[in-house]
Amino acid sequence: MELRIFTEPQQGATYDTLLAVARAAERLGFDAFFRSDHYLHMGDVTGAPGPTDAWITLAGLARETETIRLGTLVTAATFRLPGPLAISVAQVDRMSGGRVELGLGTGWFDAEHTAYGIPFPSLGERFERLEEQLEIITGLWATPEGERFSYESRHYRLADSPALPKPAQPKPPVIIGGAGVRRTPRLAARFADEYNVPFHQAAETGEAYGRVREAVEAAGRPADSMIYSAAQVVCVGKDEAEVARRAGAIGRQVPELRENGLAGTPAEVVDKIGRFAELGATRLYLQVLDLSDLDHLELIASEVMPQVR
Repeated sequence: MELRIFTEPQQGATYDTLLAVARAAERLGFDAFFRSDHYLHMGDVTGAPGPTDAWITLAGLARETETIRLGTLVTAATFRLPGPLAISVAQVDRMSGGRVELGLGTGWFDAEHTAYGIPFPSLGERFERLEEQLEIITGLWATPEGERFSYESRHYRLADSPALPKPAQPKPPVIIGGAGVRRTPRLAARFADEYNVPFHQAAETGEAYGRVREAVEAAGRPADSMIYSAAQVVCVGKDEAEVARRAGAIGRQVPELRENGLAGTPAEVVDKIGRFAELGATRLYLQVLDLSDLDHLELIASEVMPQVR
């Protein structure tokens, strides 16, 4: 099982804070550092000092880390036009030496769109735009140098694009997430290298994996050509008191975290990770909400990671 660190900077984090977490994750042997792509905080926090842009952040981290993979879980298709997004991701991939992954979704948080003047169409239109963006971004990257890329559909039109720059990787991995029953499996089967189920319990995660496996095979791909992953909030402590302290620091209750996340002693968390592995997951995104607690990462790396790899 690969373990990746997943952060939520919109809740209140500077670039320097994210850099410290990314460097700690790299030093400790985590497989990747990911961040959300949101412009407004959620819940009972101020969000100060304010949002940081996901792809500007990752560009900085690309130059200030060396080996750890970097990405978004997930960029909203409502935030950026597909052509410029393809350019940004390709450029950051080159800046990192080929360590970037793109999670892309419909966008869902209406309030952040209102707060920053971003159009927020209906869910049906957002899925249409997401599909067109996936077609465009992967099409631009796949166009051989010296050739041109054109595209026209309901929401976007590209004419005679040089399809540059190219990423360092032949194609940065594309991640599609969610537990939707119909549209998500179809899009994942067509475009994704990885399918992620965020913040669902194991039984629901297994059901979602099953739907995507069926869609992958229906699309003519082997089911195991897809990486299956999950995202879970993490709260690990050496003993019950430390678990409670870490839960309190993020405004959560231990029983709720045990039910809905990866919480408890290292042995408890290893056991729960094993349940996701039994479902076919080979990668877990550990949502770390207290970014000042680097000792938390140290504990996971020393007491959990060796038992699940």
